[in-house]
Amino acid sequence: MNSLSITTRKSLMLFSGRAYPELAEEVGKYLDVSVTPQSAYDFANGEIFVRFEESVRGSDAFLIQSCGVPINTWVMETLIMIDALKRASAKRITVVLPFYPYARQDKKHRGREPISARLIADLLRTAGAQRLMTVDLHTDQIQGFFDGPVDHLFAQPLLTGYVGARYIGDNLTVVSPDSGRVRTAERWADRLGGAPIAFIHKTRDPSRPNQVVANRVVGDVADRTCIVVDDMIDTGGTISKAVKQVLEAGAKKVIVAATHGVLSDPAAERLANSGAVEVVLTNTLDIPPAHQFEQLTVLSIAPLIAKAIHEVFEDGSVTSLFDS
Repeated sequence: MNSLSITTRKSLMLFSGRAYPELAEEVGKYLDVSVTPQSAYDFANGEIFVRFEESVRGSDAFLIQSCGVPINTWVMETLIMIDALKRASAKRITVVLPFYPYARQDKKHRGREPISARLIADLLRTAGAQRLMTVDLHTDQIQGFFDGPVDHLFAQPLLTGYVGARYIGDNLTVVSPDSGRVRTAERWADRLGGAPIAFIHKTRDPSRPNQVVANRVVGDVADRTCIVVDDMIDTGGTISKAVKQVLEAGAKKVIVAATHGVLSDPAAERLANSGAVEVVLTNTLDIPPAHQFEQLTVLSIAPLIAKAIHEVFEDGSVTSLFDS
């Protein structure tokens, strides 16, 4: 009786949604892996169609999608791509969402509200995702919403490394734009050699999104170089008001740093006119030319994502990336 010889061979395949294919291609260059070709288009009524042009059977599939504008379109496309991979017999499907959609809806503030961040996690799992990779979640608790492994990556070493080297010798103070981000400011301060911290005391009307009233600066910022830090910048209202408050409190100059540049209008105009000498973001989301301005610096998150994908594929330790 003839016997069949079976050789087990792992195969890493990289896939990209249409939201920001340039990021996936950059990640692929670090991994020395090409993005798998696909056909993707919209029907006249808005329905999305996706078909991969190569066999994905038995592969370790990594799907990268940066859910920028229009966010609901890219969320739906991600779910359809996951379903296509599952039905084509991919061995494992890891969804890489550099920017996690609906992350700000992580809890109920009042009655009769959804927890949309949990819904997104449920949709990903139901579609067939077995693992999730993301960068700088709005709140850590979102990791618990997904029923499977979650690799929560941090852009802070990239940002602090750049800011610390560029403004070396300055008397730095790390500023949180509100009391809820003080822990983030503390981590920044630790990585910048124990810099002092301050925060903006502000109020927000929960019935009016994206509108903030900044009150006063708590902490010493006079004659110092201040770094206003946050996880994301959407319309720029919070950050631009924080910059002006810090300058009015006597800061010598202000730098803004954040991971996710959502930059909904009129964010670019607000940031350009805020008085900040530099605004440092990463490319977890595409920043089109129309939303770019003179003070903007964009750092690439691709090396970090590529390292994390490599560790997952090789059954290594993603945690080791946090120790460096």
